[in-house]
Amino acid sequence: MKEFKLPNMADEKTVLKTVRMKLSTIHQIEELAKNNNMSINRLINECIEFALDNLRISSFKEDKKK
Repeated sequence: MKEFKLPNMADEKTVLKTVRMKLSTIHQIEELAKNNNMSINRLINECIEFALDNLRISSFKEDKKK
């Protein structure tokens, strides 16, 4: 698996979306962001990018069938 790294996002275009997340997940994200002196938004974006880059489509399709 690739190493999780934070790229420079200064030049990225963004769009505003609203999502629902589990409260326990939000608490973990808030703590991790605070401990690493970064915004919650940036941390969430980087986690999503990392997950998408490492997603195995075949296993995802199999899980959806269950």
